[in-house]
Amino acid sequence: MSEVFIHKTANVSSDTKIGNGTKIWINSQIREGAKIGENCIISKDTYIDFDVSIGSGCKIQNGVSVYHGVKIEDKVFVGPYATLTNDKVPRAFHDDWKVSETLIKEGCSIGANATIVCGITLGEYCMVAAGSVVTKDVKPYSLVMGNPARHICYIDKDGNRV
Repeated sequence: MSEVFIHKTANVSSDTKIGNGTKIWINSQIREGAKIGENCIISKDTYIDFDVSIGSGCKIQNGVSVYHGVKIEDKVFVGPYATLTNDKVPRAFHDDWKVSETLIKEGCSIGANATIVCGITLGEYCMVAAGSVVTKDVKPYSLVMGNPARHICYIDKDGNRV
């Protein structure tokens, strides 16, 4: 693929690295130091915080914010309005808060409106059901769902139960 598409309403820092074939859509903001791989789709109304790393072949759907401290590997799907956090003890009055890092491994899929609490790892090719609240690590090739999210079954690379 060639070139990068950036919609005229998107706000993209000049201090970003964006791979060929990536498309950034309406009202998206990409902060300084962000790295986005090749052939990604950054959908409308998204926010990519400073120094965030997103691999190649990812789809970040409408209304998703990817905050500092989140690392997304290749071929990850983040569904519409999923929430990724970076502060384990959020308080408006703390000036010395610390980022809790979250790792989303290759091939992971996160369903619409799921919440990923910071400080965890989502394993390779796992799947988080829509609306789930993930509070602990998810094993590779696992399907989790619920609040809090619980292991339902193992899946293959294509998302089929095994």
